Amino acid sequence: MTASLEGKTLFITGASRGIGLAIALKAAADGANVAVAAKTDRPHPKLPGTIHTAAEEIEKAGGRALPLKVDIRDETAVAEAMATTAETFGGIDVLINNASAIYLAPTPDVPMKRYDLMHSVNTRGTFVCSQAALPYLEKAGNPHILNLSPPLNMDPKWFAPHVAYTMAKYGMSMCVLGMAEEFRDRGIAVNALWPKTVIATAALAMLGDAVKPENCRKPEILADTAHWILAQPSREVTGNFFIDEDVLGKMGVTDLDQYAVEPGKELLPDLFL
Repeated sequence: MTASLEGKTLFITGASRGIGLAIALKAAADGANVAVAAKTDRPHPKLPGTIHTAAEEIEKAGGRALPLKVDIRDETAVAEAMATTAETFGGIDVLINNASAIYLAPTPDVPMKRYDLMHSVNTRGTFVCSQAALPYLEKAGNPHILNLSPPLNMDPKWFAPHVAYTMAKYGMSMCVLGMAEEFRDRGIAVNALWPKTVIATAALAMLGDAVKPENCRKPEILADTAHWILAQPSREVTGNFFIDEDVLGKMGVTDLDQYAVEPGKELLPDLFL
């Protein structure tokens, strides 16, 4: 049986919807505290959910929620949000770097505004949040940083079609590689988690018609696997690039149909695997 996250405080970036919200709700069911750190504080014309609707769902699921309007590109805002979280809940046990920007396009078709957004949110934002969380994680009993980022697969086929996005996403993974070793002696676990198949989230719309929801899995697969990782002893489980299916194997879960949007449909493999 997996240990509980009851009483733990999670700071989750991009938790107003999708994977971040699913992870928040799973932790909330244990009675965890969740800081919902995201930009959307008013309804978005194209995307579901705000920090306030997410907070309501977390409270209904059994957790305590703190909605925080935060743009992780702003290091001052991030530092203030971390301080507010620690003051509200008595500390921070877990940082989940989930917020991410995606723009899949070849080099000639990437506006520099998009390039800058991906790099400032994915790579820089992850670094900023990890740096700001450090003083609080050092005081926690079982501290974890978990980045939603892929294994560092250096096959050129993952770079050629969308080098700008790959570089930005791999920046998050390089944070895992470096920080896991850097913080090992402090007992702070730093791991990555990535799905084997594409996950049905609002980000799918950014991919156009290339991916249909029925060929995807639900965000709950990442919620369940993230929960398992975060419950592991931080001094023993660090520096890993976890794939959701492999984690489910460790958990003894064999029924993967429960995570399919439409069981029986062919599943599309995710990028970088």
